Amino acid sequence: MSRKSMQLDEQVYNYLLSVSLRESQILAECRAETAKHPMARMQIAPEQGQFISFLIKLLHVKNALEIGVFTGYSSLSIAMSLPEDGHLDACDSDPEATAIAKKYWNKADVAEKINLHIGPAIETLDRLLEENKDNTYDFAFIDAHKPEYIDYYERALRLIRPGGVILIDNVLWSGNVADKNKQDEDTVAIRNFNEHVNKDDRVMISMLPVADGITLTMKN
Repeated sequence: MSRKSMQLDEQVYNYLLSVSLRESQILAECRAETAKHPMARMQIAPEQGQFISFLIKLLHVKNALEIGVFTGYSSLSIAMSLPEDGHLDACDSDPEATAIAKKYWNKADVAEKINLHIGPAIETLDRLLEENKDNTYDFAFIDAHKPEYIDYYERALRLIRPGGVILIDNVLWSGNVADKNKQDEDTVAIRNFNEHVNKDDRVMISMLPVADGITLTMKN
């Protein structure tokens, strides 16, 4: 027994994947292609994608929101777990990376479930709010420009329904958030975001040391 989360060395991590990861061929192909991308570090871990899929099924998500698509691994994890009439609004500003995503969405036959919004995510979220989509989403995933995390979160909180869940990635930021000597823009932004959410009585929260750290919030 342990009173704190354990650190996973390479051996334990590989064991975890070997006995728990159920990655589809399409997801594996997407991950393999992304590994060759110069910004491959931006992709979520495979066990994180599987956890997202688990949540989509557990929460009976029908309408989902994604802020930060990159090459599509997380959106695949969401869309492949949605019901036939499910829908994902996916926000990103990079048409080149999302071209890879669209290739795999088509290959997985889930492209019809996904509406890709290319442009600044805050503008897209504001437009969704202007379209009276407040309280209509069941789930949101945030993994984009770190200095805008609070802005994304505040808009996503308006867009999801009571009982809806927001999952935020990179909240431990390789441990940098705990090091007061780290004062770069991204680290400070995530540190401020974590404090912001911790004080937010509009939601229940749970921060977990999965991959680079995730926070789950459930809207009251």
